[in-house]
Amino acid sequence: MKTRQPVSLTEEEIAAVRSWVVHEDAHLIAFNKPSGLSSQGGRIQAHTLDDLLWAFARSNGKRPELVHRLDRDTSGVILAAKTKPAAGFFGKALQARKFHKTYRALIAAAPEPRAGQIDAPLRRQEIGRESYMRVVEVGAEGAQASQSRYRTLAANEEGAVVELEPLTGRMHQLRVHMAHIGRPLVGDVRYGGALTFAGRPASRLMLHAAKLSFPHPDGGRLTIEAPEPTDFQALREAAGL
Repeated sequence: MKTRQPVSLTEEEIAAVRSWVVHEDAHLIAFNKPSGLSSQGGRIQAHTLDDLLWAFARSNGKRPELVHRLDRDTSGVILAAKTKPAAGFFGKALQARKFHKTYRALIAAAPEPRAGQIDAPLRRQEIGRESYMRVVEVGAEGAQASQSRYRTLAANEEGAVVELEPLTGRMHQLRVHMAHIGRPLVGDVRYGGALTFAGRPASRLMLHAAKLSFPHPDGGRLTIEAPEPTDFQALREAAGL
């Protein structure tokens, strides 16, 4: 694994990151990352999940490495490889699109139709220090082909719960695609999401990486699920969903 300087962690930080583990074996650790925690390299002066992986460092100084990333405000399943061979294996599987990711999100109203695929190219746009993704025409300069699937799991007059599957891996892809069809995710200030749901405040992006299925170094596929955060569950229950 990469050589880097150890990070000093408090007992509380070590206990927290260990409490997020939802699966561990000889090759990987899977976490249920909380919303508000950067995967790595955030500008906020706080420890990232990548920093917190020092809680799992071995006596030889080696430590797990993240396999992929989640947006800071997105909760849910994220993997770290425990060995260099495992990191290489997962890296190749990601490049071959053998990781299947399933998300859940809250929206203000069910999409029409209730299920479908969004095929809309995206382009990164820098505004000040922030990066955004915008839907652009096919063939536009800098356009990246992007596809997402969605399916409505439950809906009523208060809102809806949708299942989302990114078929490509662009930054903010699910958020931008849902906004593109007029159904921005609840709490997504950047892309026009409502800040309330079922009459209650939605203080953050309501997007959860609920399930991850991928090839395992020992053979076969492994599927890992992460329960929804309590604030996500509370909003669902308030809406009767």
